[in-house]
Amino acid sequence: MADEIEVIAPNLNRRLSGVTATVIALVPYQVKKIGIVATGVALPEGLPFVPVWKLPFLKRRMRVWHARRNNEMMLGILLRTLGLMRLKLVFTSSSPRKRGGLTRWMVSKMDAIVATAPQNAAVMPGDPVIIPHGVNTEVFAPASSDIFGAGDQKLIGCFGRVREKKGTHHFVEAMCELLPDHPEYTAIIMGRITPDNDAYGKALKARIAKAGLEERILFKDERPLAEMPRAYNALSLYVAPSLLEGFGLTPLEALSCEVPVVATDVGAFRDFVSQDCGEIVAKDDAPALTQAVGRMLRRDLGAMGAAGRQRAQAQFGLDREADALVDLYRGLLDEG
Repeated sequence: MADEIEVIAPNLNRRLSGVTATVIALVPYQVKKIGIVATGVALPEGLPFVPVWKLPFLKRRMRVWHARRNNEMMLGILLRTLGLMRLKLVFTSSSPRKRGGLTRWMVSKMDAIVATAPQNAAVMPGDPVIIPHGVNTEVFAPASSDIFGAGDQKLIGCFGRVREKKGTHHFVEAMCELLPDHPEYTAIIMGRITPDNDAYGKALKARIAKAGLEERILFKDERPLAEMPRAYNALSLYVAPSLLEGFGLTPLEALSCEVPVVATDVGAFRDFVSQDCGEIVAKDDAPALTQAVGRMLRRDLGAMGAAGRQRAQAQFGLDREADALVDLYRGLLDEG
């Protein structure tokens, strides 16, 4: 197997993140077309895998190292500079923020740069190729689910880390205003509250308590990646109130599960949330978000969810991202 490895996809972060989810989703697709393995930490069993310590002992040949974080870029640079591996280095950026000096230096050492959206490409040095993320529409597919034990209640969900940049406070404000007039709905906030955001989380819970909605705006622990389709499938509506995103996959995952979406105009949300399957509103505008959710609750959410599913399948399947990256890898390997 070692001789067949052409591409290495590192994951050097133990916490669940969008980057980790991308590696876990893409590698099984790509391994059908190229010899790819993952390496690093927090990766599930069954994924093609080589431990980091074994990498320098692989049979010498040219391989692609596809980094998605700074520490992964640095490791690739070190492995190549020290002569431990022959590598073509690729970096994918999903951040719309300008990078610092160290990052820019590392990016200058890359053989190819990938951006997931035009706004990512605009702040990257060099000449990035744009390859948008996709969603596995076979995994994120409509199904019956009561993962939150809500019974007959309809659910409005907001998933992801609970912090200001994710706009969770705007979701809470919208729910505090709307839920009293919609007794059939309960809101679910699912995500990790890290220690540095503990005060923020407590303030949200105090706001909910003041509104007397502790039983209808519920905080749920982060779920493993394998359970995320069931989480989306429990919802009638998904809300993404983010203030900043590099790309942002959660609305696309929701649409693929036939759940309509209200999202802010950040990242790539506008690319896949159209009028037939949801609404886009200005970021950091709680009244606009509240009004959009209110309008959605008066619409045919089932029909909108079906339209979102069709859109995800037709335009945003994971196979498109996987195939474009494999073409990039092969081009680099052909250069020798």
